[in-house]
Amino acid sequence: MVHAISQTTLDAGPGLVSAVPERSCLEASGLTKRRQGQLVLDGVDIALEPGEICVIVGPSGAGKTTLLKTLALLEEPDSGSITVDGQSYHFPANQKGVIKPWPKLTVVFQQLFLWPHLTLRQNIELPYTLRTGRKKSERFDELVSLFDMEKFVNRYPNETSLGQRQRAALVRALLLEPKYILLDEITSSLDVEQVHLILQYLKQLAQSGIGILIVTHLLHFARNAADNIVFLDSGRVLEAGGRSVLINPSHPRVQKFVSMIESAS
Repeated sequence: MVHAISQTTLDAGPGLVSAVPERSCLEASGLTKRRQGQLVLDGVDIALEPGEICVIVGPSGAGKTTLLKTLALLEEPDSGSITVDGQSYHFPANQKGVIKPWPKLTVVFQQLFLWPHLTLRQNIELPYTLRTGRKKSERFDELVSLFDMEKFVNRYPNETSLGQRQRAALVRALLLEPKYILLDEITSSLDVEQVHLILQYLKQLAQSGIGILIVTHLLHFARNAADNIVFLDSGRVLEAGGRSVLINPSHPRVQKFVSMIESAS
């Protein structure tokens, strides 16, 4: 569900981290972000609940990746607030050393960021080991089986396909047991069969209670799997709601975008 945070939350003051009565939700209100003088995010409100799939669509340069980085606090917005299960972050920030919501909230980027000198198994296990001090997670075998990785998990990245590396990046994130996972165009370079497999996995993850926020150009997936859809253009949310956003959009810009994508498909 896409909505604004209550004013009582915003009144906590700039830069302060405040606790509000816990509600299981990742939400942001009034996010703005400038880069080199250009307004990249312009008052964005968005929310994601556990077990939901929310899809962000829009043209190139709309601010979609910046929004994911900001929600994950990898980049700080210039203004606005972000709340993760009752823990609120207010901007502009004036405090250092604030505890970030990782790995409860984690991101998988299009670039994947796998170490080339480590096998996929080692890439997957390294963040878990660094965080917990344990070398092995009981959930590792379960995830490897779920993503059908048994035959290639001990290979190096350059010995595997892009789709296989994509699955490794997802498993690496999931091994840390996030409650919310943000995905940036992770199917953009995959063939039809690989896209189908990844998207089926995402549906299973949502059914297990993980909130998924995904940037994608796949309108068919959005229409069939998304609980909520957000259309972003020039850093602003032009339209948000259920699947009707892409089936029968009301905003002229969204209508034009959907028509162009369908014509090119």
